[in-house]
Amino acid sequence: TPDRAEGGSAATRPEPPDDGRRLAPADRWRLLLGRQRDRLPADARRYARALDELYGAGRGEGSADVGRGGPGGGDEPSFPTAREWSQELEALFGADVREEVLADAAGAGRTDVLAQLDPASVRPSVELLTSVLSLAGGMPEQQLARLRPLVRRLVDELAKELATRLRPALTGVASPRPTRRPGGRLDLARTVRANLAHTRRLDDGRVVVVPERPVFGTRASREADWRLILVVDVSGSMEASVIWSALTAAVLGGVPTLSTHFLAFSTEVADLTDRVDDPLSLLLGVRVGGGTHIAAGLAHARTLITVPSRTLVVVVSDFEEGAPLGGLLGEVRALAASGAHLLGCAALDDAGTPRYSVPVARQLVAAGMPVAALSPLALARWVGDRLRGEPR
Repeated sequence: TPDRAEGGSAATRPEPPDDGRRLAPADRWRLLLGRQRDRLPADARRYARALDELYGAGRGEGSADVGRGGPGGGDEPSFPTAREWSQELEALFGADVREEVLADAAGAGRTDVLAQLDPASVRPSVELLTSVLSLAGGMPEQQLARLRPLVRRLVDELAKELATRLRPALTGVASPRPTRRPGGRLDLARTVRANLAHTRRLDDGRVVVVPERPVFGTRASREADWRLILVVDVSGSMEASVIWSALTAAVLGGVPTLSTHFLAFSTEVADLTDRVDDPLSLLLGVRVGGGTHIAAGLAHARTLITVPSRTLVVVVSDFEEGAPLGGLLGEVRALAASGAHLLGCAALDDAGTPRYSVPVARQLVAAGMPVAALSPLALARWVGDRLRGEPR
């Protein structure tokens, strides 16, 4: 961290020590490893104290329990307040590094630093959003109100980034289909291409296209041709998958030909469809924890189906069913027999590694629901393929 700060711009570079010397390479390594604090010059101990407030406790090279090579970090009194620590970080390392360190502290469970994070400059990440949401769950509304700008920024930026990645996978499903029937708006580009053979040269030498076969766009209705029902497991340890599911639902909810529903379940089912267009409200409305009853979620999903052949049912879960497995398999068989398009998405941990019950997944596949570990992009491709009528 000291290296990054001193390599930055003049505006964010920490002031040199009082005697004008730069930190020596050996001192930089002592700060990085949290060792040999007694050998640091006095003017470098401000850096050590600021870093030790977060990184100088617990396990690892910077921890207080390191006994070799000198004392570890954390041997001085902690900063009295998060505000003072934040100010010291900015003075020493600059605003960018301060935001990164405070975000690490929030991820480690320190609620007192959340108010010091700057929503405009913090780097959005699913990990930070997961930490903030888990901490916000037990906060009173007065404190939560101060966090909303930060959560809003994280959600908006992550949704925008996800939409950019998903948009190519949905090409052709969000646009009105061309038709020869009048009624929609004139599709000028397609009309020109369809009438290139019908041209006329004017007296002044200009060539014009005569639109003998105009092409119109069908009116895209929000009463959508297709219905997507996301059935999301919000039992314990599902935070990362829930966040990705909510963000993906918000992106897919913007497809004109698709009506997106969001069902959250643990041992009970909550229909949060009215919040799909506002992922912040959706995420704040989800409470992760409790047991798992996938069959109940699928039973509720069945009540929403009107045209099975144009309905996509996607289950996001670790498939650790807490109820008798026969009920779950029965719901899957009923949905498959109706003609609905089914897909099971395995839960992903914070590192993106699939984490799910393989034996249960195998039985679900045999009952008619494919199961795969899919990223949001792969899920969008699957949805796009279904809407374009490509093979199942």
